[in-house]
Amino acid sequence: MDATIATKSSEQTWGGGNNKPLGASYGKMMMWFFILSDALTFSGFLGAYGLMRFKFIDSWPIADEVFTHFPFMHGVHAPMYYVALMTFILIFSSVTMVLAVDAGHQLKKGKVTFYMFLTIIGGIIFLGSQAWEWKNFINGSYGALQLNDGKIIQFVDASGHQVALESFAKSSHSERTQHTKSKGLWFVEEAALPAYSVNEVIAGFEAHPEITIRTEKLNTETKTKTIVPREQAMSYLNEAKAVVVGANLKVNEYGNTLFADFFFFITGFHGFHVLSGVVINIIIFFNVIIGTYEKRKSYEMVEKVGLYWHFVDLVWVFVFTFFYLV
Repeated sequence: MDATIATKSSEQTWGGGNNKPLGASYGKMMMWFFILSDALTFSGFLGAYGLMRFKFIDSWPIADEVFTHFPFMHGVHAPMYYVALMTFILIFSSVTMVLAVDAGHQLKKGKVTFYMFLTIIGGIIFLGSQAWEWKNFINGSYGALQLNDGKIIQFVDASGHQVALESFAKSSHSERTQHTKSKGLWFVEEAALPAYSVNEVIAGFEAHPEITIRTEKLNTETKTKTIVPREQAMSYLNEAKAVVVGANLKVNEYGNTLFADFFFFITGFHGFHVLSGVVINIIIFFNVIIGTYEKRKSYEMVEKVGLYWHFVDLVWVFVFTFFYLV
């Protein structure tokens, strides 16, 4: 009798069936497991970013000087404005997802369709905004010179504001050949031919006495880059080896190349998550339209994809804090 009772107890505990650990279905539990593992992955990436930033704090780019663009406002200095806007759009899409899940609990198909549509639109706008941010980061804003030791120097006016190379560089109108491994030294190669050569930039600098340079070294007290007096500037310019415009995995006109490496990797990895979420939301959206979940009398799939979408939004809050605010 005791053995029989123990057997039944074991079956009730481990036999599966309708048992729901923590009151959650199998699908929701698996989504939580995925979210937990993905959270650990992002934590590792952001932890590595924080470690490198701490190690190279004196040469790390200043976010307010990097992310200054705003669509249709060319030449306007708007630090962080557009990043804040795209962050608001993504967070608002999380609100519409909450409303979609709530409507699903009430079996209101029309409202689920409407709020899912708004969520998808929010995700698409965010992805487009992130692509636009990448484009501006890659194309650059002002240009700089890279020294023989790999460090970056930028050009500023008398008031300390950065100036673009095109505003003073003296073009010689001579044809230049892009360095490739087949045209010169095997270890010398350029990804793209800059608009100006080092000599043209130096010639323009000499012709504009109101311009000086600043190094990538950060003054931690004033939170500004170190400005070099003009009489000492030529000692830096004589060490210049290349013109740098924009940022990629090898060079970065804004400062330490590691910043660009982490920016592309972490924001790109998050963008992939957003893209995956948009695709999944679209699939669920069309299933809602054709009445799949109405027939089941359950909109749990909307709730499960909602968990993923909230996670993606929450991760962006940390990415936004690490890259743009701190």
